[in-house]
Amino acid sequence: MYDRILVPVDGSATAKRGLDEALKIAAKLGSTVRVIHVVDDMSMMMAAGALATNIGELLMSLASAGEQVLADAKGAAQSKGLSVDIAMRHCTAGRVCDVIIEEASTWSSDLIVIGTHGRRGAGRLLLGSDAEQVLRRASVPVLLVRDSGAPA
Repeated sequence: MYDRILVPVDGSATAKRGLDEALKIAAKLGSTVRVIHVVDDMSMMMAAGALATNIGELLMSLASAGEQVLADAKGAAQSKGLSVDIAMRHCTAGRVCDVIIEEASTWSSDLIVIGTHGRRGAGRLLLGSDAEQVLRRASVPVLLVRDSGAPA
């Protein structure tokens, strides 16, 4: 049914809830899990330029933090005896959701499990939602796991 589950993580509590749900599913179905972390290079380069920040140091710091997020996710999966694969991707053009959709396609995912903050109204309009775009554009089923504090 769901042999290959893709789980994007960003280090947030919401992403961890998504990972936890994916691991429950994988444990029941014997699925392989791929956890990805996407470093949004383009957004950071634009922000660093506006703030006159050293972009190289900023990107290295983001990649280092991403490696820790992936290591934590791998440890969580392995502690449950699950097969897990981790990958870091960089978004140099477009949006993070584009990278997630591409990864789901190239890795032949059967399911994407992703945490969502459940923003509504102006927050959703201003910030956009990568999770929503993944849901709209994915060619495989997507399970959205809401933040425990998200509005109903």
